[in-house]
Amino acid sequence: MPPTVQEIADHFKVKSSTIFAHLRALQRKNQLERSSKARSISLTRQRMPLSRMPSGIWTIPLLGRVSAGVPAESLEYMEAEWQIPAGFAGRSSPEKLFALRIQGESMRDLGIFEGDVVIVAPVEDALRPGDIVVALVQGGETTVKSYFPAAGGAVELRPANPAYLPQYYAADQVQIQGRVIALQRKY
Repeated sequence: MPPTVQEIADHFKVKSSTIFAHLRALQRKNQLERSSKARSISLTRQRMPLSRMPSGIWTIPLLGRVSAGVPAESLEYMEAEWQIPAGFAGRSSPEKLFALRIQGESMRDLGIFEGDVVIVAPVEDALRPGDIVVALVQGGETTVKSYFPAAGGAVELRPANPAYLPQYYAADQVQIQGRVIALQRKY
């Protein structure tokens, strides 16, 4: 939820008039948008011009959180922009990539922990058993799991933590949103 002007002023221990001046300056530079309503501050959706981007670095959207546990409703909004080395993409172009922040511990034995950011590419060729995927399952819930085809055309979404059970779905109840191609972690 965006902060109010007063909350920003309180946080930085300055007057609200100072915050208004900074917000107006950021609006003039087209870095944020706001209206007269409370909590209406939002970042503009502009990307850094390629001429100002360091070579070998791509900017992709960080689209919120994804569950690495029990499938949960995914919030698909651009939380921020995320920079990655161009080599992370493989054959994908930066326009097709997106990032998601992990929530949960079901993939910890594969080294994917809560708070990590996974880089996701569209599935351009056939999935292989064991690929780590972002899957949209019945009811609009999203999860990160290892993909395995199961008997009878079903799909197994397997966690990498013995505290969680594999999840089985009919193939028509699972839509693969992308394959995890990289992971970034901040310490």
